[in-house]
Amino acid sequence: MTATLAANSVPRLARGVRLRHDEARGQWVLLAPERVLNPDPVAVEILKKVDGARSIGLIVDELATAFTVERQTIATDVDAFLAGLAEKGLIEVTSPLVGDAAS
Repeated sequence: MTATLAANSVPRLARGVRLRHDEARGQWVLLAPERVLNPDPVAVEILKKVDGARSIGLIVDELATAFTVERQTIATDVDAFLAGLAEKGLIEVTSPLVGDAAS
């Protein structure tokens, strides 16, 4: 079962995980210890925003604006995608401290 992540949580790539563009193949790859994943274009757009500074809510807002898609649709997809990555240990998700104004 996949957990739901809080909108004010901040995801970042786990230690040793990197998003890189493979120039030879002309595609993005997610490099992890002993793994190479080929994210689809939608996943790449989400992963580019997983920087340890943006909250999940901000990532959703930015994607909704960029792609003119209903926010709730994007929120559901982003939550499921990031929760799956967290379960696999590819990202770490932290919650802001109580009283933190970040969204």
